[in-house]
Amino acid sequence: MRVNLSGVEWKNPVTTASGTFGSGREFAEFFELGKLGAVTVKGVSLKPWAGNPPPRIAETFGGMLNSIGLQNPGVEAFIRDDIPFLRGFNVNIIVNVCGNSIDEYAAVIERLASADIDMLELNISCPNISSGGIAFGTDSRLTHEVVKRCKAAARQPLFVKLSPNVTDIAEIAKAAEAGGADGLSLINTLVGMKIDIRRKKPLLGNRVGGLSGPAIMPVAVRAVYQVYKAVRIPIIGMGGITTGSDAVEFLMAGASAVAVGTAGLINPYAVIEVIEGIEQFMQNEGYSNIKEIVGCAHNE
Repeated sequence: MRVNLSGVEWKNPVTTASGTFGSGREFAEFFELGKLGAVTVKGVSLKPWAGNPPPRIAETFGGMLNSIGLQNPGVEAFIRDDIPFLRGFNVNIIVNVCGNSIDEYAAVIERLASADIDMLELNISCPNISSGGIAFGTDSRLTHEVVKRCKAAARQPLFVKLSPNVTDIAEIAKAAEAGGADGLSLINTLVGMKIDIRRKKPLLGNRVGGLSGPAIMPVAVRAVYQVYKAVRIPIIGMGGITTGSDAVEFLMAGASAVAVGTAGLINPYAVIEVIEGIEQFMQNEGYSNIKEIVGCAHNE
């Protein structure tokens, strides 16, 4: 079950999806965090972010919409409060980094350079204020620019989280790789909306939100499959994973590891069940190493 991503050894190929796990305190009441391959924490910005106005959550068929807006207390609070807590467990720490400009992204990464963490996940779906609100991750030139700057500041392996809200995700992936990314995380949420038919207006306070959950899994598997053929760096696949069988689809599509997100909001044991499900699949099918599964759907 062991995997190695950019020099970081994981005991199994499963982490949590940023934004769904916080710092792990709530989930630690249900299971030992050390059972995970890694913990990916909620997005961390340079200064505290208040997030978006409520309502922030809306249930949809096969998933949910959220417009939390990356609310977090900032990097200094994360270093002070969350790292010591997570270091109480034998688990890798991945920090999701967000910002409103290239300078902000780089400043967070520079501050984390000396922190006791294992990997970075660059969330380039944030609005780019200096370019009129365009998300970095929807433009290959901006993707290359922000990744190159952040990689120069990073002391830990840098994975870049890609948005599916683009015409060609493989093009964006190649731009991130060219900018120096050590790996990729995909996919982030799809942009969606739900209307309150009695109030005759969008249900979410921010009008639109990110769609996650089982409904987006076929989109995510397709994205991983396409990107695997376009780049040479490892992929963490995510988007609707609920079971071990779901995770195996991502591995076969080309992911070296997977992340479980929305499922954990319904079932706090979901991430553990996914780990056990992968292991059971390997035993049943005669696989002795995760590497035997990764990308095998591309074999002719």
